[in-house]
Amino acid sequence: MTKHIRFAQAALIFTMLAMPFMGLQPAVAASAEEIDQGAAAALKRLYDKEPKAKELGAKAKGILVFPKVYKAGFIGGAHFGEGALLVNGKTVAYYNTIEGSYGLQIGVQEFSYVLFFMKDSALDEMRNSEGFELGVGPSIVVVDAGVAKTMTTTTLQADIYAFIFSQKGLMAGLGVKGSKLTKIDK
Repeated sequence: MTKHIRFAQAALIFTMLAMPFMGLQPAVAASAEEIDQGAAAALKRLYDKEPKAKELGAKAKGILVFPKVYKAGFIGGAHFGEGALLVNGKTVAYYNTIEGSYGLQIGVQEFSYVLFFMKDSALDEMRNSEGFELGVGPSIVVVDAGVAKTMTTTTLQADIYAFIFSQKGLMAGLGVKGSKLTKIDK
């Protein structure tokens, strides 16, 4: 058994033991209806909190919403979530997000995130790939409160904008990450 697999197993065990104490529920496969309801609620929370996100949504070619992503780490870490891809306001596909990381980290966290695909080429690349890796290929900008205040929809240059919000739990650390999006059947 490789060192990476042992770290992943230790992170998973740590996650399962720590989640009840953090007030988080473990991830389970959701139905299409549950994902759609969660995606609609998450997108509304984001739009209510961040008006710039709503402006991006109006111009986006597609919006990928992950209502609940679960992340845990202890040296090695991982995250998992399921989401819906919306085009013209309707769900056209479902995806999962999986990330592995290795480095100085500890904790358990739940959060939501939304990806706004601003160009057809970026959306097509994600939809046509066997597994779309964030940070490889189209340019992506992670939007925080400071970036959101200064951005305008007339000066958009990136292919994809990401908003991470509704964090619960505690996660601290540094690590090398690789998040992958994969289409799933629901």
